[in-house]
Amino acid sequence: RTRRPSDPEEVFFAQGAVDSSAMADTQYDYDYFVLGAGSGGVRTSRIAATHGARVAVVECAPLGGTCVNVGCVPKKLMTYGAHFTDEVAGAHAFGWNVEQPTLDWARFIENKNNEILRLNGIYKKILENAGVTIIYGKGAFVDAHTIEVTSESGEKKTYTAKYINIAVGGWPFVPDIPGKELGITSNEAFYLKERPKKVLIVGGGYIAVEFAGIFHGYGAEVIQVYRGEQWLRGFDCDVRKHLEEEYRKQGIDLRFNTNCTAMAKNAAGGITCTLTDGSTVDVDVAMFATGRKPRTADLRCEAAGVKLDKDGSVIVDEAFLTNAPSVYAIGDVINRMQLTPVALAEGHCLSDTLFGGKPRKTD
Repeated sequence: RTRRPSDPEEVFFAQGAVDSSAMADTQYDYDYFVLGAGSGGVRTSRIAATHGARVAVVECAPLGGTCVNVGCVPKKLMTYGAHFTDEVAGAHAFGWNVEQPTLDWARFIENKNNEILRLNGIYKKILENAGVTIIYGKGAFVDAHTIEVTSESGEKKTYTAKYINIAVGGWPFVPDIPGKELGITSNEAFYLKERPKKVLIVGGGYIAVEFAGIFHGYGAEVIQVYRGEQWLRGFDCDVRKHLEEEYRKQGIDLRFNTNCTAMAKNAAGGITCTLTDGSTVDVDVAMFATGRKPRTADLRCEAAGVKLDKDGSVIVDEAFLTNAPSVYAIGDVINRMQLTPVALAEGHCLSDTLFGGKPRKTD
């Protein structure tokens, strides 16, 4: 069937309510309580509910998680928009006389925001149609069967569940350098009120590389610094080198074996960034794309006896079970493959295993 390019995979399950019959262990409020309504959390909640479980999911941010709100979907929309200048430039050779386009950044951001709101609504409908209870607030462990939720107003309420799933995802990591508060991350990059004229991007992973191309496509002067000798670690070497050559050809200023050591406000209202070679660059926007960390700091995992590794990732076995026999974890928070389709598969497998009588694992 025809699909809109920015729709999440989940959209096709938004039709029709599901009869969620009780399979209850009545000593608990719910059979399954999910912390986080991102891609993995929504999928595992919906599948568990269709198997008849009593399910609740708690979320303190817009539904859909990183992918829908500050990841894959808005990134694709920005990438599409960044390509238009190249397409217009090539139109002349095909016989088209096209005037030089002008950019209304505010209109683009408004349209992008409206599309994200539409998708938030789809996720809400998906969960409601499946019979999942949506609880808005921040969840934290009381014990291995109990979650305390703090609402935006500060009101606290506890819920009990036979099983709890940690699916809170990750958060951008910002290095501890002087003036770091002046920089932005990918979270804020999607909501800039004005298109920056000059940008410094710190980092060499795919998020950094994508945003360098996006800002350049929208007409900004881009400097990208990376502490290593070659960016995109883990990708094919030919791809890494080819992309470097193409970015340099386009005029993006790439500086490898270089990092940012400090940021400070300057007299012009911009940011002066000091680099490891002692030089400085003045920019409108400085963006950190320096990795992501599991978002476990405020979950009080120790109250449930859930063990974390040194970077805050939840430690699980191949069945996504933590060392607490009633607590599971999926998605970016377990720091394996930080990809939306992986979180979807993990959540689906887990709910099939726990509630569907179909034990299975991801491969």
